[in-house]
Amino acid sequence: MRFYKYQGTGNDFVIIDNRDNSFPKEDTKLVAKLCDRRFGIGADGLILLENASEADFRMVYYNSDGNQSSMCGNGGRCIVAFAKKLGIITNKTTFIATDGLHFATIENDVVSLQMKDVDTVKTADNYVFLDTGSPHHIVLVDDLKNLDVKTEGAKIRYSDLYGKEGSNVNFVKQTDENTFAIRTYERGVENETFSCGTGATAVAIAMNELGKTTSTKIHIKVQGGDLKISFNKDNVYKNVFLIGKAVLVFEGKVN
Repeated sequence: MRFYKYQGTGNDFVIIDNRDNSFPKEDTKLVAKLCDRRFGIGADGLILLENASEADFRMVYYNSDGNQSSMCGNGGRCIVAFAKKLGIITNKTTFIATDGLHFATIENDVVSLQMKDVDTVKTADNYVFLDTGSPHHIVLVDDLKNLDVKTEGAKIRYSDLYGKEGSNVNFVKQTDENTFAIRTYERGVENETFSCGTGATAVAIAMNELGKTTSTKIHIKVQGGDLKISFNKDNVYKNVFLIGKAVLVFEGKVN
C-alpha cells in the first residue's frame, strides 16, 4: 500500500489515494495501526482521497484511534496539496467532506480552505462553544505555556457538558490585538496535537464574538507554527477561510 505523509503546522496525516476503492474502510484496527507512532507510520489521523461525482474529490477522515470523524481543517488543507500532487487539480478546487462542500486554493504550499459558515456561538461564564465542522470548547487561560493540556482537556472532553461524543478543547491566550496563542486537546487523538485547523478557526471566531478583537483577519499561533483565519461577519460568520502551509513530508509503501 502506497502512502503519503503530510503535515500542516505540525498536524500530521497519512494520506492514501483510494480512487480505486481498495482500502478496507471498516478496518479500524488497521487505521489505528497505520497512525501508531511506534508500530506504524505515525500520524494524528488518516485521510482517504476518493472519487466524487459532484466535486473534484471526496475527503474521508479518520482519527488516530481508527474511527471516522468530523471535519479536520488541517487535514483538508493537506488533502488539497495531495490532490495537486496527483494532478487532480491545479490551483483551486472544490471537494466533499463530512460537513459538506469546501472550496480551496493553493499557491506555493499555502492552502486557503473555506470552512463552513457558523451561525451559532454559545457563550457561557467561563467558556465558548461552537462548531466549525467539528465541536470546539474554548477557554481563556493566563499560563498557557505550563498548562497540562492532556489532563485538563480530557476533563472537559469527557465531562457531562458533551456526553458520549465529547468535544475538542482549546486553551487560549491573547498575545496582541489580533493574535492568539492556542493549545488544543483533540478527541479521537485523546491528547494534545501540534495544531488543529477547526480549533484555530473556532478560536478566531470566538475571540471576535467575545470582543477580544474587532478584526476579521486573525493570527493564530499553534504549537506547530502560524495560521491565519479570515471571515465576514453579518449575523453569521461566513466566507470563513483557514490559511496556512501544507507540506509533503515523505512517501513510501507499507505492508
